[in-house]
Amino acid sequence: MISRIDLVDDLNAYLCCDQYSDYAPNGLQVEGRSQVQRICTAVSASAEVIQAAVDFEADALLVHHGFFWKNESPCLVGIKRSRIAMLLNHQVNLLAYHLPLDCHPEVGNNARLASLLAVKNVSQFAVGQTPGLLWLGDLSVSTSAVDWQRHLTDLFDRTPQMILGGDHTIQRIAWCSGAAQDFIEQAAALGADAYLSGEVSERTYYQAKELGIHYVAAGHHATERYGVQKLGEFLAQKYQLTHCYIETDNPV
Repeated sequence: MISRIDLVDDLNAYLCCDQYSDYAPNGLQVEGRSQVQRICTAVSASAEVIQAAVDFEADALLVHHGFFWKNESPCLVGIKRSRIAMLLNHQVNLLAYHLPLDCHPEVGNNARLASLLAVKNVSQFAVGQTPGLLWLGDLSVSTSAVDWQRHLTDLFDRTPQMILGGDHTIQRIAWCSGAAQDFIEQAAALGADAYLSGEVSERTYYQAKELGIHYVAAGHHATERYGVQKLGEFLAQKYQLTHCYIETDNPV
């Protein structure tokens, strides 16, 4: 068991939250019980996920996508009101970590993708003011685009959308989880044969063709479910907590 205050302080320090200018507040977003023994992790704080955390009798729910995003209404109405009411009524702490969880070199989404994809010679690059957001590395063997898509289908348990940027094979890849399709130009400039992210935009098709780089949209949810799981496992082991990861069937 650990106090809420100590858990939040330790997480904020471990994830180096002060290094990031983010789109939403990182750390404790909704205050619940003062002590944490049972913790759930999930990609997003949806009503489905919060209900599962309540059913688990969780003291805390830790997610990648929480609340209070920039440019959204601050009013607690509709869906946001219902979700937050459920947390407050059951005294469940909500902790959310966005960019810090994408970039962390051990438990971050992109670090876990590097492990999943068995990438070697890994390096990280800044995007704008965000350090370590874009990742680059080499596959152990060169592979065709078609074969890599089949391999990714097995890894992610879903068929990723692939845009061919030529007829070249793939060995050097760049990646960034989530909605990072617009980093494709930086990926091409780094010499990547292929770039993998979560989502795809209409413009991405033309960029891939003109830049000569294969693009893979493996799913926003699918590419961001590994970091929060690893972080939950880390916390459970460090503080002897009971941990449960909540999966959802989000196809996006």
